[in-house]
Amino acid sequence: MNLVTGATGFIGQRLIKALEADGATCRRLSRQPMSCADAFVADLADKAALTAACSGVDRLFHCAGHAHAFGSLASDDATIQWQANFEGTRNLVEAAGQSGVRRFVFLSSVKAMAEPGGCCADEDFPGQPETAYGQAKRAAEAAVLEAGGRYGMHVVNLRLAMVYGSGGRGNLERMGRLVKRGLFPPLPETANHRSLVHVDDVAAAIRLVANDPRASGRTYIVASHAAPSGRELFDALRSTLEMPRCSWEVPAFLLRFAAIGGDALEMLTRRRMPFDSEVLDRLLGSAWFSPARIERELGWRAKVSLAAGLAEMLGK
Repeated sequence: MNLVTGATGFIGQRLIKALEADGATCRRLSRQPMSCADAFVADLADKAALTAACSGVDRLFHCAGHAHAFGSLASDDATIQWQANFEGTRNLVEAAGQSGVRRFVFLSSVKAMAEPGGCCADEDFPGQPETAYGQAKRAAEAAVLEAGGRYGMHVVNLRLAMVYGSGGRGNLERMGRLVKRGLFPPLPETANHRSLVHVDDVAAAIRLVANDPRASGRTYIVASHAAPSGRELFDALRSTLEMPRCSWEVPAFLLRFAAIGGDALEMLTRRRMPFDSEVLDRLLGSAWFSPARIERELGWRAKVSLAAGLAEMLGK
């Protein structure tokens, strides 16, 4: 029996579909009601419910968590991130260990690492995460590895790059919608790198590490080798949408000026603006990560090309 948390979410749904295609039986856990057999509706703070959900489970795939998009201006954001992404994961892995679950895969994030700047970072990149989300994920990774050693359980942490695909609600999907409507500005080429990975490649990595004994106790970055710049993503989206290539660009200094204005408005209003320095960094800055370890140790490699992935995401 397999248990998938976050079963109604973007990755959880894709993973269940892939597992069932493999012939596996899946139990679902979510905070949202589900109209299917063997489903548990529970919060990760409910230890008794987690123990019940883990009963009779062999493999557990932890896809649930408090999603990260942009830094929250709310004063309690750090508390929410810690409770959902660290304490919730710790509660679940403890329930799994006590219930005799043999294999536990935790979906972490490259945000659990220090920001690499212009470097291509691997799992040993030094430094600590800067955001509340990243700090909670990093602490959760440690809790998973510790519980794995204590219970003799096969545990794996997967640090996912930006995951995209049809049905996703992330930054790339939002960018695609704006590009389609002609509302996204032509970005300047800054030669930055943004690592990403299609959701189907993520599902393949999850299933691989759950079954391969070499993965036990390991932490892996899951990313495609394609790490396009913001401008390359803009051009690729327009190409997928069969829109003509833009021959002009918005100068970087104008975008930086607009971001400063957004920051100032946020300080005055305490409300998130559509464009600020954080958004600008997502467009012009780098977040570049190497999947070399999982390729070398387990033979996994992203198979979905950027062109094919964007076509699937946009329904083309």
